[in-house]
Amino acid sequence: MGQCCTKGVSGENGGSVVAVADGNSAVSTNNRPKPPPSPVPPQSVGNGTNYTNNSTPAHSFTTSPFQSPYPAGIAPSPSPVGTPRRKFKWPFPPPSPAKPILSAILKRQGSTSVKPKEGPIPEDEGGEGERQLDKSFGYPKNLTSKYELGKEVGRGHFGHTCLAKGKKGELKNQPVAVKIISKAKMTTAISIEDVRREVKILKALSGHQNLVKFYDAFEDANNVYIVMELCEGGELLDRILSRGGRYTEEDAKSIVVQILNVVAFCHLQGVVHRDLKPENFLFAKKDEDSPMKVIDFGLSDFIRPDQRLNDIVGSAYYVAPEVLHRSYSIEADMWSIGVITYILLCGSRPFWARTESGIFRSVLRADPNFEDSPWPAVSAEARDFVKRLLNKDHRKRMTASQALTHPWLRTENPCVPLDILIFKLVKSYIRTSPLKRAALKALSKALAEEELIYLRAQFNLLEPKAGCVSLDNFRMALMKQTTDAMREARVLDVLNLLEPLSYKQMDFEEFCAAAISTYQLEALENWEQIASAAFDYFEQEGNRAISVEELAQEMNLGPTAYTFLKDCIRPSDRKLSFLGYTKFLHGVTIRGSSTRHHR
Repeated sequence: MGQCCTKGVSGENGGSVVAVADGNSAVSTNNRPKPPPSPVPPQSVGNGTNYTNNSTPAHSFTTSPFQSPYPAGIAPSPSPVGTPRRKFKWPFPPPSPAKPILSAILKRQGSTSVKPKEGPIPEDEGGEGERQLDKSFGYPKNLTSKYELGKEVGRGHFGHTCLAKGKKGELKNQPVAVKIISKAKMTTAISIEDVRREVKILKALSGHQNLVKFYDAFEDANNVYIVMELCEGGELLDRILSRGGRYTEEDAKSIVVQILNVVAFCHLQGVVHRDLKPENFLFAKKDEDSPMKVIDFGLSDFIRPDQRLNDIVGSAYYVAPEVLHRSYSIEADMWSIGVITYILLCGSRPFWARTESGIFRSVLRADPNFEDSPWPAVSAEARDFVKRLLNKDHRKRMTASQALTHPWLRTENPCVPLDILIFKLVKSYIRTSPLKRAALKALSKALAEEELIYLRAQFNLLEPKAGCVSLDNFRMALMKQTTDAMREARVLDVLNLLEPLSYKQMDFEEFCAAAISTYQLEALENWEQIASAAFDYFEQEGNRAISVEELAQEMNLGPTAYTFLKDCIRPSDRKLSFLGYTKFLHGVTIRGSSTRHHR
């Protein structure tokens, strides 16, 4: 239900410090070095088990801090009339995002007068009041017969975490961590559902080496108990601090590959984490090359391939812009990975302010700094990797599987997992018009071999027969990866939308046309060269005369876009111009077309 935090339990002067995974009770013991002094905002207190001097505030809110009426990328401008300048000077700061945040915290904690501790809180219920809530979870009630509880190692607003030892069975005499969540703190239906969902996700996700193991869940009249794997190697945050604040490039690659592997697994299963940060990755052992585990699924949720979420959750420094705009999907996790990688490589946060309101404004409006030291000494591939994850347009970000094929990580020879994006793109391709398919085929022919590495890996994962794939290939590839989480998120429903492939086959050339994202290609530095070469292919094989009305219909635009679309058609032969081709590839909205036309 929140975040990974730490609290020293054996004294204030160093000693043994226990890092407690607040979301899923994975616990680690290590000696934490003191971090270098730096200005930080008020620290958070999780709704689980512990505290930290380094953890990032994580929140879950239902009120958006920004309700911007402006199109993406357009900053507000002063009203030309009617505003008395002696009272309102421009530019003036926007309403503080912290106000709805603090309001949500107060409501969640059932307080209207006491300043709350900041922390990861489930979504605000909107006034649950004191009405009777069903706090029965249906979990077994025999915890003490299976586990011997040990000392408390952390405490937070909603409960605490204890070390424990198995009494019998496979875990006999094995150390584990038990997260104890107080039912008295579950004051809303949302908070109860958060606990149910956390346990459900942990139970449904299984089998990945970089995912913390879930053993069991219990309850009694007062508490819910979540039994988890014990991680003894400490947080990723601790390792960063112990290295003087940042990793070398080569060492950072190993960390990032592990993060991408487990996130790709979660996304394929239909789970979005929503709170990825260094505090939520623990090392299994104290060894330097110990595998890393992702923890804390308290803010995670199941998500269908075509679904967008709208509740504002996460940690301020790592939250994606689209989360603040209340419309996001799994791409929000990729932004968080970009922030983590930025920190690993340079030792500072890409977006920083002294208040949460300032952090959110920075996330929405500021660009990361790649000019100051040590960035000039960082490789161009590493900088490109981070930039492609910290793209404010979520459509242009790499997926976890795509990131594993990025040139920066190729020396690690990572295994590329199946990507759910392929299924979504192919679904759109087989339902589009012949003209759009011709445009995409021309685009795929313009790609260099480097851009085809990811596509070739995905095609091979479908196990083509005689060089072709059909619906059966997509079905079998997805079924091999099926877990209870995938079924709960209804990921398999995407196969129903690929039904037209029952009657045809795709070779690799057509698969490339179907599985490329124009938005992602636009994020490449050589996009103009790719588009120019693609247009040459299109001129030879696909371009044809088209009317403004027909083009509008192809792009799902109404009559209001006709004026703009005239610029997309050459007067000489009534075929698409280069501008028209690029706009046709990625589409425009009516608002977008109107805005662009008047520039």
